[in-house]
Amino acid sequence: MDNLALDFINTECGTGDDRHDCFEGDLSVIDWLTTVGLVSMGTEPPGGLLAEARQLRDASRAVVHAAMNAVEVDLDVINRILEQGHPLTRLQWDQDAQCYHVDAHPVGNSPESLLWPIADALVKLVTGNKFEFVRQCEAHDCILLFHDLSKSHRRRWCSMATCGNRMKVAAFRNRTKS
Repeated sequence: MDNLALDFINTECGTGDDRHDCFEGDLSVIDWLTTVGLVSMGTEPPGGLLAEARQLRDASRAVVHAAMNAVEVDLDVINRILEQGHPLTRLQWDQDAQCYHVDAHPVGNSPESLLWPIADALVKLVTGNKFEFVRQCEAHDCILLFHDLSKSHRRRWCSMATCGNRMKVAAFRNRTKS
């Protein structure tokens, strides 16, 4: 997992006109939330989860691109989810580990409460000191974003195995044609 917010944005992927949306229905959103550990197996999806998830994803992508370009963008969707989905947070003592930890529980089973951790991760991403390392894949037709936390910060593609290879092959073909 790269970053929760970026992974969520990247649930719509593909190149050019060949786009794939991992969210086909409320259950597919729940499956993704289960996979990343935000909900437990068997969680029933609330009505409207798909629409809310797609709105959050589009708004999140817009916020990341706006932050990358130092411009303002509409924050209504993000702020609504942050406000309406805020979990109940308590400080608790963990007897087994002999330390304190924060225990957060969703207030309900609304789409906002299920998606709140993603909006929170987005806020931390765009306001964090490592945001400068968020990159757009350099493949001309790829929409994926990634967090370049490599030592040199010179990563160019979302994946060397897919976009990196395609771009290197294309560059080689262009050089050999000349």
